Amino acid sequence: MIDPTRVSVNYENHIAHVRLVRSDKMNAVDQAMIDSLIVAGDEVAASDARACVISGEGRGFCAGIDIGGLGAMIGKDPNDLLMPRTHGQGKTNQWQEVAMVWTRVPVPVIAAVHGVCYGAGMQLALGADIRIAAPDAKFAVMEMKWGIVPDMGGMVLLPRLVRSDVLRRLTYTAEPIEANRAEAWGLITEVADDPVESAMALAESLVLKSPSALRAAKALIAYAETHDADEVLLEESRVQGQLLGKPHQMEVVAATFQKRAPVFD
Repeated sequence: MIDPTRVSVNYENHIAHVRLVRSDKMNAVDQAMIDSLIVAGDEVAASDARACVISGEGRGFCAGIDIGGLGAMIGKDPNDLLMPRTHGQGKTNQWQEVAMVWTRVPVPVIAAVHGVCYGAGMQLALGADIRIAAPDAKFAVMEMKWGIVPDMGGMVLLPRLVRSDVLRRLTYTAEPIEANRAEAWGLITEVADDPVESAMALAESLVLKSPSALRAAKALIAYAETHDADEVLLEESRVQGQLLGKPHQMEVVAATFQKRAPVFD
């Protein structure tokens, strides 16, 4: 169940808008936020949404883990907390699932980032397909500040985006970087004065694309990132064969020739 004091999910025009709403704590991630984000990801995945935007209310996207919650781990065996694969079809723990669940949402996910995006918040944003950030946004792989390492999917997601030396600098130093540097280093997709407005505009453009082709494209990209060239070439052909001549593809063609917006079931 989603805790409404942590996360809200609204649907309009086939767009899911997921908001972190713990603004009094800079959307810091506690257990209730962890549980709510995972449920929200599963909910969006099962919905008829064709695109999803994740944003944070208040002065920042997410300040990271609520440090007060770390005290609850004192005296407990860390392996008992971290090693059980409780989510993601037995592949993730609950902390990793906060970011990784969005990689499995079958439609495009766009993170709209403003203010701070640190630690857990940064890894959540990395779970999105696209990251749009305000000029004042700041990003940090913050875990080294607390004597730990990224453990919420960051070591799966970061190497896909940045060079090894950039990854090491971010991880070793825990230093925040501004949006322009984050864009240059490949952490974010683009900078926009109003990232939520830009993210919603992008989402609105995506709902006019073939829903089946968007889902197929996201799955194919994920496949391409983890398989060799020969396998990817075969998967390209297999997926294309499932799209050509089908109702969504034919509607796209018809709408293009008729110069109108496509209408999908």
